[in-house]
Amino acid sequence: MKNRREFLIKSAMGAAALSLSPLALRGAPAIIRKYNRPDSMINGVQIGCITYSFRSLPDQSAEATLKYVKECGISAIELMGDPAESFAGMPQSNFDRRRMFQLGRKMRGGEELTADEQKEMAEIRAQSDAYSKEVAEWRAKVDMKPFETIRKMYNDAGVSIYAFKPSAFGMSNTDAEIAYGMRAAKALGASHVTLEHPSNDAHTLKLGKMGEQYGMSVAYHGHEQQTFDFWDTALEQSPRNAMNLDMGHYIAAGHPDLIQLIEKQHSHILSMHTKDRQTPEHGKGNVVWGTGDTPIGDVLKLIQKNKYNFPATIELEYQIPEGSDPIKEVQKCLEFCQKSLA
Repeated sequence: MKNRREFLIKSAMGAAALSLSPLALRGAPAIIRKYNRPDSMINGVQIGCITYSFRSLPDQSAEATLKYVKECGISAIELMGDPAESFAGMPQSNFDRRRMFQLGRKMRGGEELTADEQKEMAEIRAQSDAYSKEVAEWRAKVDMKPFETIRKMYNDAGVSIYAFKPSAFGMSNTDAEIAYGMRAAKALGASHVTLEHPSNDAHTLKLGKMGEQYGMSVAYHGHEQQTFDFWDTALEQSPRNAMNLDMGHYIAAGHPDLIQLIEKQHSHILSMHTKDRQTPEHGKGNVVWGTGDTPIGDVLKLIQKNKYNFPATIELEYQIPEGSDPIKEVQKCLEFCQKSLA
């Protein structure tokens, strides 16, 4: 009787603790409640999330980002550069990025800047160039211990980092910055770094060779320029070059052969951005999952059936409904994946 009474008391206490957890309070799906640790491996398919999904939240620190990820129930992520680099002590920018983007968007749209705007843009660009040099110098010298600390902090919370995406791999970045990005990714526990495909064969060759040198794979992301053979040259250049496929953008580009592409290139896909977009005929919109033309469920089932080992990365890009927030919406995306893989 004593043992039975102790068992009942402990069980009640455990149930009460679970019911009061932040995950339960936010209405998170049952699959993520596992000893108060996130678990987004669903029936053999790893569902991940790129931390870009939380860009609209005010606190972008590494600690806050981990909190967002845990609240969503995600156990594996593609980590953007800012949370990790700010944690490691990267210098803060002192120019108005938002204003630079506004003026740049006006120019790209074919509008002519006023004389005052031209002067303003020139000043911001000068500040940006100076800041880029400062960051490059910092990246060339920074110790890797802060990145190892982040890895431990995330791993201890039940979250692994499979990809790292700092702004260190562009054609304007120095070799020292590229090397830094790969070393930092390794310290974080990532298997690959990600970047937008530069559309420059010489640069993908360079990145692939540096990946070989530093033991880090380089996965190229694409938007609507993706085609069936978009990655072929880079893949031929180095065994360290790989794919960061974006299924939603592929559909928005008007391609009907997404499943065939995945079947052909699955061994080269290291992670896959997952979102729902419409075909060109329907407007190319970024929409709530299940309301667009991207066969998310079919792709997840394909991964499950063929036991592909790359994660499907939730990327929240549709407009957040009024009254909601990125955490709630990523939870809904995770629930969509759960139902698709049931």
